[in-house]
Amino acid sequence: MRNNIRRSVIRGCGAYLPERVLTNEELASRLDTSDEWIVSRTGIRQRYIAAEGELTSDLATRAAEEALAASGIAVDDIDLIILATATPDETFPATATTVQRNLGLRRGAAFDIQAVCSGFIFALATADNFIRAGQAERALVIGAETFSRILDWEDRSTCVLFGDGAGAVVVEAADGNGGSDDRGVLATCLHTDGVHHDYLYVDGGPSSTQKVGHLRMAGREVFRHAVVNLAEVVNEVLEATNLTADAIDWLVPHQANKRIIDSTARKLGLAPEKVVLTVDRHGNTSAASVPLALAEAAADGRIQEGQLVLMEAMGGGFAWGGALVRW
Repeated sequence: MRNNIRRSVIRGCGAYLPERVLTNEELASRLDTSDEWIVSRTGIRQRYIAAEGELTSDLATRAAEEALAASGIAVDDIDLIILATATPDETFPATATTVQRNLGLRRGAAFDIQAVCSGFIFALATADNFIRAGQAERALVIGAETFSRILDWEDRSTCVLFGDGAGAVVVEAADGNGGSDDRGVLATCLHTDGVHHDYLYVDGGPSSTQKVGHLRMAGREVFRHAVVNLAEVVNEVLEATNLTADAIDWLVPHQANKRIIDSTARKLGLAPEKVVLTVDRHGNTSAASVPLALAEAAADGRIQEGQLVLMEAMGGGFAWGGALVRW
């Protein structure tokens, strides 16, 4: 017998990308690289770069406004804002509170989550647990990054990979029967392993160098772990809901590298047309990549009500996770 439970239903999505487009050709004009080299190894053809003075909070606010408009929910009805970012405006306060101010919201709570590229999955899981516990009715979950600010633009192995952007969703409590046919978040699984710190990190911070620092990455090791960890967390989420991969309508992966995305899809037996792909145009936007891809597929009508959407991501920490949602 199934029991009534609270589910977190996604009511609307939003996205924002800066105006400036940085192409592979432009990078190749000042680095020892080429469009062919970048595309063959990553699938990336271009990325967006925030304008001077354009902050992570600005990107996040634009995406949040679009998500609220799509949801039909008034900003004053939001109880909780969770912003996933590794590139906050300031060390403190939380950039989420700046978004709260920008939106004109004076109630509820707002805070940041830092799980790098997995940040949106961690933020969605956190919002879902607030809703399940009855501590919130409606939450705004955002992933926003200005990674261009922490890149070493002379390091061709990293600077070609990343871009800036923001994506957001509005989730609302709804009654479910406890089965996998419920609308809303069905399961989330989160993991970290700090042993692998040196494979992907930023070489600075307030308590270490008192400077922001630059992103450093051992790309081959990150790739190797990502292929294994993402496949495992996807299976874990499916097992939690007693579903199999053939039930998935859409895979919305972290947009880090097309080869990693293709590998995950193959392991699941998913056809390429079931995978939402934006890495070619957005690059790796870290915590923003999953909600940006989700917003695009929702806006163009690919994702339809009742369909099963699987999201997954892995990033520095290592931190990785998955979420299964009935649209």
